[in-house]
Amino acid sequence: MMSAPIDPVLEELVTAALPHVAFDGWSESTFQAAASDAGIDLQRAKSICPRGATGLAIAYHRRGDAAMVAAIKAADMQGMRFRDKVALAIRLRLSVIDDKEAVRRGTTLFALPHMAADGAKLIWGTADAIWEALGDTSRDANWYTKRLTLSGVYSAVVLYWLGDDSLDGQATDSFIDRRIDNVMQFEKLKAQVRANALLKPLTGPLGRAMAAVKAPSSTIDPDLPGIWRDPT
Repeated sequence: MMSAPIDPVLEELVTAALPHVAFDGWSESTFQAAASDAGIDLQRAKSICPRGATGLAIAYHRRGDAAMVAAIKAADMQGMRFRDKVALAIRLRLSVIDDKEAVRRGTTLFALPHMAADGAKLIWGTADAIWEALGDTSRDANWYTKRLTLSGVYSAVVLYWLGDDSLDGQATDSFIDRRIDNVMQFEKLKAQVRANALLKPLTGPLGRAMAAVKAPSSTIDPDLPGIWRDPT
């Protein structure tokens, strides 16, 4: 499920924070400087973004997701294989990043043990946004496995991209293709296992159990997996 639009004042704070992130990270000093630069009273800024700089880092990531979705919708993908659409979506997500250092600092922030859950939720949100934008219609266990797999791919791509100094990011492009190939090989193996008659006694009960798993909807508890909507 894709996130709601970011509050305009929060957008101002995020934009004002970016020049400071390279020097101070997503820190309290960055948050205070952002409020000052944006001409927003500090107490009002804290009421809009109660988690301070962490909230700004989260909002910055979600802003990138929104820009990616817009880019996907504007892209001409007619005639493309689905695996190529996914690869293009990942490339578009990287292309809308306007501050690589802000992502680097965010990666460092969300790698901290007490921030790991927030980082995982953001990556899951990116994977979900990609699948939704590409028209994913799965509502069973595949809804979860697709997002889980893509979350792993995107996480690896970001880490590789942060250290990539190749011409026009060519190394990252090749890395994306390799990761997508790995996923497709895994999906092919899964299909072969399901089709293997000798394994039916094992895969049958598991398949029936997985059939009972349903994707979350907007009408159910928002705290269930797949619908992470934390306040910033």
